[in-house]
Amino acid sequence: MAVLLTLIILSTLLPSLGQQQLSGFEGGAVGSPSLLNRMQNAQQHGGEYAFARIVYDSPHSPYNAWFGGAWRVDYPEADFNFMEGIHLWAGTNLHLASKPVQIRPTDQRLFDYPFVYIVEPGHMELSDADAAALREYLLRGGFLMLDDFHGEIEWAHARDQVKKIFPEYEIKDLPLSHPIFHSHFDLDQVIQVPGVAALIQGVTYEKGGVTPHYRGVEDKNGQLMIFMTFNCDLGDAWEWINDPRYPAQYGLVAYKIGMNVVIYAMSH
Repeated sequence: MAVLLTLIILSTLLPSLGQQQLSGFEGGAVGSPSLLNRMQNAQQHGGEYAFARIVYDSPHSPYNAWFGGAWRVDYPEADFNFMEGIHLWAGTNLHLASKPVQIRPTDQRLFDYPFVYIVEPGHMELSDADAAALREYLLRGGFLMLDDFHGEIEWAHARDQVKKIFPEYEIKDLPLSHPIFHSHFDLDQVIQVPGVAALIQGVTYEKGGVTPHYRGVEDKNGQLMIFMTFNCDLGDAWEWINDPRYPAQYGLVAYKIGMNVVIYAMSH
């Protein structure tokens, strides 16, 4: 019954299942202006959960000119929309902070957040201090999600950055029997959640990354510390969830994965 109720609530976030064609998508409205205005202007307060996005350097990325840094891709719409989704899902059972957070790995406040998110790790350049700080955070019980990187070039770069944090541990594909896929919703497929750039081209993949992977890094005791959605773009789905041109089936999957990851991070 709880799962059914959650799906009903989530469906209120999504547009009608009768989607429009993705013509001129890049000129469409982003997110929900009324939601963003309401949340951005709300009185600021802490809570049990805030969406925390890692700020990192990306000196060679074209996103610096477009967004002011690769870490800012999909920001702030994705963060606010995802938090609103959790609010509608959890109701009064979880006290949310008023706003998402953007934080450097070396900021000591990092330990206040059990879950942190990195977008576009294929453009990320971690310093030795960044890697050491994330290592300490994860070994002390924090959880990291990497999202929105595609193709072999971005995979190789993201893998190298993760190896700066944990040179001794391997990245591996996670079986669908892993508890992270059943912490709230039961996820029984590896689904490629596409970004808008791919959908404009009429496909679900980009940069040659045809096959989606849900990967992770576990510690020596088998505890998952890092979750990676490779050849997927959950952030875009969260960002565009209120645009009727974004396919609802992918938006729903993106929310279900994100909520499972948050629940897993906060309960393990």
